[in-house]
Amino acid sequence: MRPDPGGRPGAVRVRSAAKINLHLGVGAPRDDGFHPLDTVYQAVSLYDDLTASRADDWSVTTRTAVHLGDVALPGPGDNIVDRVAELLCATRCDEGCRPTARVEIDKTIPVAGGMAGGSADAAAALVALDRLWDLRTPDDALLDLAAQLGSDVPFALVGGTAHGLGRGEVVTAVEDHGSWAWVVVPDTGGLSTPAVYRHWDTLFPDAPATPAPAQPVLTALASGDPMALAAALRNDLEAAAVDLRPDLGELIARGEAEGALRGMVSGSGPTCVFLCESPEAARDVATALSATRDVVLTAHGPVAGAHLLG
Repeated sequence: MRPDPGGRPGAVRVRSAAKINLHLGVGAPRDDGFHPLDTVYQAVSLYDDLTASRADDWSVTTRTAVHLGDVALPGPGDNIVDRVAELLCATRCDEGCRPTARVEIDKTIPVAGGMAGGSADAAAALVALDRLWDLRTPDDALLDLAAQLGSDVPFALVGGTAHGLGRGEVVTAVEDHGSWAWVVVPDTGGLSTPAVYRHWDTLFPDAPATPAPAQPVLTALASGDPMALAAALRNDLEAAAVDLRPDLGELIARGEAEGALRGMVSGSGPTCVFLCESPEAARDVATALSATRDVVLTAHGPVAGAHLLG
């Protein structure tokens, strides 16, 4: 069987945004191997667009933007979008249904860059396939499914600015009175998230079980003051990422010397992000960094989570 076509549309297009961790507090690994997190996410204006269309079988294709370079993409059946389809069929469709759709992803979010591009695609697929198959899944149920797919997927659905706990999957919207200007510098070298966490465990064997709280960043966001937010930004994984890739530390220092209020590794890296005082300041910093970097992007946040496009 296929999902019931019902009154479903012929095609659904969904946009989903990249994320930055404004605060990433990491605790010692739990018995299940996961690290408890206290994090603040912000969705920023780098997007992947996903289109799901009616079809008699199932396929997923990805087109990458030129600035992403030659990146390794999952093979057939290994994309997180395949997992989304299987999960929706298993939990929301009649027994024995199989996914049928043609899914096309236009990707501009850095791949394996610490900006949750895969999670953004998963969130977009949840929204698109739910609408294409006319499943009418309630929002709270979509969030539960998102948490099964990955720690960052629930936030990719919610967007904006949010506080994340647990593995990062328990998200709550937070007060954010700012419009924040960012410079984003991708890196095609790649850093494995599990490898960064393992290295963090090696560097900090006596880390407390409870991660550092996010209150300084939450207070800065409520103030709307870029200087206050710059002072409060924190990423506990940065030390491990920079120890594995010292050039990232050099890039951060250079961006700050060129006028950024604060630079840091995004998530587990290797993308680096720079908070700037204004969009004009961000363009100036981006221009300066472009002298030695092939790809330098500007972005703003917060922006919406996964949402339908007309």
